[in-house]
Amino acid sequence: MLDGHMRDAQGRLVPLEMVKEIDLQRDQVVKEIIQGALEVTDMIAVFKFKAFNDIQAFVELSAERFDKSLGGTKGNVTLCSYDGKYKVVRAIDEYQTFDERLQVAKQLIDKCIHRWSEGSNANIQVLVQDAFQVDKKGQVNIKRILSLRRLEIQDEEWQKAMTAISESLQVAGTKEYLRIYEKEPTGEYKQISLDVAR
Repeated sequence: MLDGHMRDAQGRLVPLEMVKEIDLQRDQVVKEIIQGALEVTDMIAVFKFKAFNDIQAFVELSAERFDKSLGGTKGNVTLCSYDGKYKVVRAIDEYQTFDERLQVAKQLIDKCIHRWSEGSNANIQVLVQDAFQVDKKGQVNIKRILSLRRLEIQDEEWQKAMTAISESLQVAGTKEYLRIYEKEPTGEYKQISLDVAR
């Protein structure tokens, strides 16, 4: 609120006396929930930071007992409580992407298909073109493209295309995940959710 006014969704200042009571109450409820959510988000961020640091410190301590040092935080780690009731998992996923050489591979594959399908059924084109389709974000499906490398096709141009695909694959970054589990009476581990939506 600014000097007896409230800003509406269009950015206009509306005098308080012109705002309906139900709109004032809704605004208050939403802002209280948001404030609580921001506080919880900060707490979770602090918790995750400490948990990742604690896991890494323990991994390094464990390695020291064997006179080994570990470089970086790469790799998944699972730690269990002594009684097996609790389990903490640090998972690290790599994001992969293709560079410009994928376009070279696509052109080589297109040449192969054109050469192979001369005078034959065009369905072969559809099968390989499917691997290069993009999703709503304009991204190609890495698994579909890499699956082409499993095809044992003895053709020089095809082999060049497969080399271009392999060389174009790049690690774009990594993301760490923290998963916490509690063992149920059935003996199965159930994840302790830190996700409000769940």
